[in-house]
Amino acid sequence: MSDRVKPVVFRGTALADLREFPTDARREAGHQLDQVEQGRDPDDWKPMASVGAGVREIRIRETSGAFRLIYVAKFEAAIFVLHCFQKKTQKTRREDVDLATRRYKDLLKEIT
Repeated sequence: MSDRVKPVVFRGTALADLREFPTDARREAGHQLDQVEQGRDPDDWKPMASVGAGVREIRIRETSGAFRLIYVAKFEAAIFVLHCFQKKTQKTRREDVDLATRRYKDLLKEIT
């Protein structure tokens, strides 16, 4: 890996959605994305193979709830944030997975 930091590119409404997070969750999301930019793993993440190859979910827990960022960092051009949302139930909603999947497929069409 080079010393060059990959830019973070938000897809669709992901940046606007992230800006809706409470301050603490937004700050933590920024910190976790910074770790990814530096080539490190986020503190709490899991693979999201159901969305696409190489897609991961950053998990943030804080006083106002659970928040998620779905991203992919395997491409040379950038780290692409596909979807940001607050998780209200134990299981991730199908709509959230479907939206991230759609954005991932659109991204693949653009960069391949």
